[in-house]
Amino acid sequence: MRILHTSDWHLGRSFHREDLLGHQGAFVDHLLEVVAAEEVDVVVVSGDVYDRALPHVDAVALADETFARLAASRARVVVSSGNHDSARRLGFGSRLMDAAGVFVRTDASSVGTPVVLADRHGDVAIHAIPFLDPSALLEPWGLARRSHEAALAEAMTRVRADLAARPTTTRSVVLAHAFVAGATPSESERDISVGGVSRVATSVFDGVDYTALGHLHGPHVLDEHLRYSGSPLAYSFSEADQVKGSWLVDLDGAGFASATWIDAPVPRRLARLSGTLEQLLGDRALAAHEGDWVQATLTDERRPLRAMELLRRRFPHALVLQFPAPTPDVRTPPRPAPGTSDHAIATDFVRHVRGSQATPQESDLLREAIDACCHDPDQDVVVGAPVSAAGGAT
Repeated sequence: MRILHTSDWHLGRSFHREDLLGHQGAFVDHLLEVVAAEEVDVVVVSGDVYDRALPHVDAVALADETFARLAASRARVVVSSGNHDSARRLGFGSRLMDAAGVFVRTDASSVGTPVVLADRHGDVAIHAIPFLDPSALLEPWGLARRSHEAALAEAMTRVRADLAARPTTTRSVVLAHAFVAGATPSESERDISVGGVSRVATSVFDGVDYTALGHLHGPHVLDEHLRYSGSPLAYSFSEADQVKGSWLVDLDGAGFASATWIDAPVPRRLARLSGTLEQLLGDRALAAHEGDWVQATLTDERRPLRAMELLRRRFPHALVLQFPAPTPDVRTPPRPAPGTSDHAIATDFVRHVRGSQATPQESDLLREAIDACCHDPDQDVVVGAPVSAAGGAT
């Protein structure tokens, strides 16, 4: 049996306000091409079909189109829900979709009941474990502690009980959405820790022919039988160096046989550039990044004016402009001398914190702000206001 392992589509997600739906649609086209070209029997999606519990209507339309196209292909489809998905919304109509060969599993009550498919070697039991909330399952499942590892350990106990009742020739595949120890997260995954604990030991999945993991956005091989496919697109600049794609997994009569990496199309590369504004605008070696989405870190001693505007003249897809955090002067600033003006105190504070003087424009802005906050002794007395003993309004 040939399995295509993918996950973390996050349909509807944007990238620093750039719409990614067209790029996600291109990935779906690629997915269908792989199914046909590689004669894939089963596509497994290990959670986070959507990016939010209430997905945008365009994201729902793309998911509907994707599942319909996969149902019409040679492959069957098994989907589990992730922490970004609404289990009820993603699972709506799942019993009807089963008839079309698209098996969506989002309910914890389904854990231990597999999708059973067959090839010439016999049955393959595919257990799609939805994302499990330890807090919600603590009492119903009688968990020893409130943790993701405890919830998944109980889920795997139910999976193993089902497999033990099947013929020994039955091969096993598990889908799980979790943070498994040994993998490295990126900035774009949502924290799923409970009480500060989110990692799950690899041993939880021992004895399974193949475990298709989801949640982390980079591909990871924790064991030849235990892998993350990662997301098909980069969803943060921390993923700039990640290769995106899917695993093509073959099962033979004895179980796991091999896994081959299939690259996903890259609609636009990511680049993280650092240097002074003059360097980024003048370095000829950076011409290769002029079509990339760019995160620029400017190292100028003074923050240059109109920096993003100037950057976008060369890098039209620059999305993020940032500056290294200054090293603050940890010493207590000296007390201002008597008679020091408010404006001088403010500019001294800028110099103390930033390590450089305020620019003339910044100095003027500070002066305007201070003047706007100062009491005007010549203002008109408000009619009806209380009058102090000295005769002035209070």
